[in-house]
Order: sequence, then structure tokens, then C-alpha cells
Amino acid sequence: MTANMDPGPGAGGSASPAPRRLSILGATGSIGLNTLDLVSSEPGRFEIEALTAGRNARELAELAVRFSARIAVVADPAAYAELRDRLAGTGIEVAAGSEAVAGAAARPTDIVVSAIVGFAGLAPSLAALGSTRILALANKETLVSAGPLFLGAATRAGTRILPVDSEHNAIFQVFEAENADTISEVIITASGGPFLRTPKSELAAVTREMALRHPKWSMGPKITIDSATLMNKGLELIEAYRLYPVSVDQLSILVHPQSVVHGLVRYKDGSLLAELGVPDMRTPIGYCLAWPERRPTTVKPLDLSAVGTLTFEAPDRDRFPCLPLAEAAMRRGDGAPCVLNAANEVAVEAFLADRIAFLDIARVVEATLGKIDGEGGLMEPDSLAEATELDGRARKIALACL
Repeated sequence: MTANMDPGPGAGGSASPAPRRLSILGATGSIGLNTLDLVSSEPGRFEIEALTAGRNARELAELAVRFSARIAVVADPAAYAELRDRLAGTGIEVAAGSEAVAGAAARPTDIVVSAIVGFAGLAPSLAALGSTRILALANKETLVSAGPLFLGAATRAGTRILPVDSEHNAIFQVFEAENADTISEVIITASGGPFLRTPKSELAAVTREMALRHPKWSMGPKITIDSATLMNKGLELIEAYRLYPVSVDQLSILVHPQSVVHGLVRYKDGSLLAELGVPDMRTPIGYCLAWPERRPTTVKPLDLSAVGTLTFEAPDRDRFPCLPLAEAAMRRGDGAPCVLNAANEVAVEAFLADRIAFLDIARVVEATLGKIDGEGGLMEPDSLAEATELDGRARKIALACL
């Protein structure tokens, strides 16, 4: 993991710590709302600096008032008037547009939770570096699309990156960074999604409604579809490769339908350490908000006797071709993960709009990667501008593939 390991406010002393100043990028999404649920459970522990949303002005305004945010920002300029009117007379600052979101991210804080979905989260995450002590990163696309660029900037800025994804948060908790050379394997678990037992012959007929019915997790539509295709696990492999000092060959996936074991680290002495918990995102979010401490949350404790049985199996790469596509992009490196992510975002959006079939998602991604590779365009982006240009180019090709 990158950046400094200083313990943070309230660590090591008996006096009550001053409130932590917190900004949430993507406040109206699943991660944002779970974060605010934890904030409301500990009155006086946090002060909300900034809340941002994509275009949901009504809910953003309600949250800004409820949590006394200093500023509320919508990414969609068309939603500005509604947000302004709803917050008139409250004293809460209002702004709109992508630059305003980045500006909100750059306001001085103790913690920024970066939960904007997709490539759109990269620029605000970069903007937060140096202005916050801790960046709790729930936007895996930042690391997939521009991992070396982002992590290098975080190290230079002295901002600590904490992973919010349940799998990477679990690995973070059992990964002995000081003994990294004694680690032989890092294992990411997968629920298997709604089609774990669906025959390949039936996947062509999968509908939007079927794919959005996840058996374990309550998430936004994009990540839910990624879970159904197993692309989410592929993106998480790339994320783990960026975050931890391990080789590609040290990373693996286990399908674990109960979603109780979230991540495992195997050591050379034969020990296999795992983090277990109920499938509730408030657990990893709470860990990041309290780090380096551990504080009570509103999450129900895990009862292993009630769970009864934990099962594990290898993923089926034939039925879920998005996973091997992501693995190949990880091995290829350079700009391949950025292109993979962009093409997947386009394909998932098209599937959600009933423009393509479920199995076409992988076909669009594969065709886009092949097209750009054939043109010699898979170079690693060295700046936000280069990442944005590569992302945009991949989107145009993916749209043409539709």
C-alpha cells in the first residue's frame, strides 16, 4: 500500500478526539449512503465538509441539510438550478459540473470517501490527494485505469490510500506489509453473482432484471452487472495488483457463494489468514473511517453457527469470459486495463438500456481491446489527460462495436 502510516487523529491518547472532517464523493450512491449511516450512528465524531452526487439534486440537498455539509455539488450542470433552489437560505454552498466536483474533493479534510462510479471518479480522486490525510477509495476504476499514475501521486502527496471494496479491505487487514516477501498468494473471493449455476446455453437469454437480482449484495446497477459477468472480479484482480507488492501469478479468485470470507492471504509457512464478516459494506467503510482504530458499527455480528457451511470453488472462465479478458489485460499491462474498463462501462450501459444482450458485454470489450491493440494504442497513461484521451478513444470504438 502507498503513502504514510501515521496513526491519525485520536490515536494513542485518552482524550476525546476532535471531530474528523469528512467529504463524500458520490453521496447518494450505495457506498455514500452507507457511509452517512455510520456517521449518523456516532453524533459529533464527524463534520461533513462536502457531499457530491451525479444528478440527484433532491436527495443530495436532503443529505446536505441533514448532515450540515458546507458544500453540495452535482456533476450534471442541468441539476444545478434544482439544487440551488432546494438549498436556498441554508447557508450551504452549491456548485455543479465536473470541475466543481474536483474542487469539492480538493477541500482540506481528514478523510475523503471516493465512491463515484466508473472512470468519472479518477479526476476527483486525484484532486483529493494532498488535501486529505486519508482517501478511502471505493472507486476501483481509478486504480484500473490509471493505477501507477494515481498511486505515484498519492505517495508524493503523503495521502494514505485505504481500500473500501470489501475484498481489498479484507486483504489489507491480513496482509503483513512488513513481511510481504513471506506471502505466497493473495486470494479474492467472489459470490458468483446471480448466474453461478446458470447453464451457459441459458446466459444468452438473460435480461436486465435477472442480472440486477444479486443474491447477496445491495449495490448500484453498474457494479451489480459487473458481478453478474464476473468482470467485477477481474477489475478487483487488477486493483489488487496495483495495491499490493505481489506478482500477477500470486493473485487468484475463489468463488464463495456465502460471501462470508472476503479475502485471504497465504504465507510461505502454510498459514492462510482470512477476514470474515456479514456481507454488509458498512463493515469495510467503518474500518476506513476509524482507521487505525476499530470502533463499533451498526452491523450485525457474524454468527458462524447460523451460517453453518462455507463452500469454495474455482470460477468458470468459459461461462464468464469477462474474467479471462480482465486477467489478460492485467498481464498485458500498459493501457490495456484502461481500455478494458472503458469498453466495459459502455457495454454495461448498453445492456442496461436493452441495446445489447448479456453475452455481448464480453464481445464488445474483446473487440475494443483488439482494435486498439492492432493500432498500437495500448500505452500506459502518464497523466490525467492521457488517461482521459485513452478512455475516450476506447469508448468511441466500443460504441462503434455495439
